[in-house]
Amino acid sequence: MSDSLIIIPTYNEKENISDIINAVFQLGKDFHVLIVDDGSPDGTGQIVKDKQSKEYPNKLHLLERKGKLGLGTAYITGFKWGLEKGYDFIFEMDADFSHPPQKLLELYDACKNGADMSVGSRWIKGGDVKNWTMDRIILSRGASIYVQIMTFMRVKDPTAGFVCYTRKVLETMDLNKIKFIGYAFQIEMKYAITSLGFKIKEVPITFIDREKGVSKMSMKIFKEAITGVLQMRWWSFFNSYKK
Repeated sequence: MSDSLIIIPTYNEKENISDIINAVFQLGKDFHVLIVDDGSPDGTGQIVKDKQSKEYPNKLHLLERKGKLGLGTAYITGFKWGLEKGYDFIFEMDADFSHPPQKLLELYDACKNGADMSVGSRWIKGGDVKNWTMDRIILSRGASIYVQIMTFMRVKDPTAGFVCYTRKVLETMDLNKIKFIGYAFQIEMKYAITSLGFKIKEVPITFIDREKGVSKMSMKIFKEAITGVLQMRWWSFFNSYKK
């Protein structure tokens, strides 16, 4: 039994899903992978089923949901599944190779050696982005600074979606209290963990924009993060994320 589960949410990722699964399983550590697919009409789920039965029957898992239910709910579903199955370290990762698979090992080591959550960060020393336009860089950096100011978090990349959680963190949190299902979900998870007194360590990564498939990023998603931070701060004055 592996101690680590990587959750990869998917919607129309047929160009990437087979390669990202292979890349994870080619690493030196015995990771398990859970794909949470929101009814991809392009056949992503079927590709996963084929690889599960023919190549990785005991390491690759699939949860299929009906329709696009949101990134946050996909991860929450995966967290609960992973906790129930007994994993000690649970990861978030995109399917499009924007998160370099080899960095999973560093995220794991960070949590194994004392961090409660580790974050693959673009905006610390050694971190970088590739194939981004200047306006996207400015928008993303600006959003990160805004979140830090509004939440007093010391995390340099609060919108990052490449992370590792320890079992202790996810068991302490009331996951049903997480409000956001889109881009702001990543911010809220880090804010919740910080507010509960857990330690977050950032690991530098180079974020490479996807080469295959269609990006899900949009201005609407950024706006959700901006307004979401205000809602999250207000809610937190009267509530706790603890069970």
